[in-house]
Amino acid sequence: MASYLHSLRHRRRKRRSETAGRGGDQRVAVIGLGRFGSSLASELMRRGWDVLGLDTDARLVQKYSDALTHAAVADCTDGEALRQLGVNEFTSAVVAIGTDIEASILVSTNLLEADVPNIWAKAISRQHGQILERLGVHHVVLPEHEMGERVAHLVTGRMLDFIQFDDDYALVKTVAPTVATGVPLGQSQVRSRFGVTVVGIKRSGEDFTYATAETVVQRGDVIIVTGRTHAVEAFAELS
Repeated sequence: MASYLHSLRHRRRKRRSETAGRGGDQRVAVIGLGRFGSSLASELMRRGWDVLGLDTDARLVQKYSDALTHAAVADCTDGEALRQLGVNEFTSAVVAIGTDIEASILVSTNLLEADVPNIWAKAISRQHGQILERLGVHHVVLPEHEMGERVAHLVTGRMLDFIQFDDDYALVKTVAPTVATGVPLGQSQVRSRFGVTVVGIKRSGEDFTYATAETVVQRGDVIIVTGRTHAVEAFAELS
């Protein structure tokens, strides 16, 4: 353990000097290497981040040890274990623990007490998410719920993609309805009539471009629309 910690700190110092030249701390601790945590850790590695993966399951740690910058078996419900691994020195940490709500809460509490500046935590229910928010976790995500809601919008409507921000604001990708075609957007009065804003447009065979008041949307164009969730839902249903 001592030799591992020495090696880990040495590599951290080296990596810190490298990332400093790129204008930011690109280190993150991912706690929990299940499907969500391992997928997140792999994507962060692909983006050039220094990822420390932690889990109580030695098999998972062994499985991902070659794919991550560092990986270790650790019970992160123990604040001392986090301190020994230097997680308190990280500016970002993700609690990706799956079904063990108690462990999720304890780990999040330890990270908060260690003053880690940016903490993300996975929640498995809205109640779990509310507890994490009350603790002071900076970012709470409900991946299963959010993905289910997103797919429901795609299945039941004409939307090609749907992303919701906060509780009542969304961004939608959809085929342009007739009411938005044939005249410049500034004349179609889409914003005043429907409460939405067209921010992007893609024509067949072309790349997405920003939409302006002078943009003329044509039949069959794919557009990106933002606005209140109920407004973009209703707009996307227009033919």
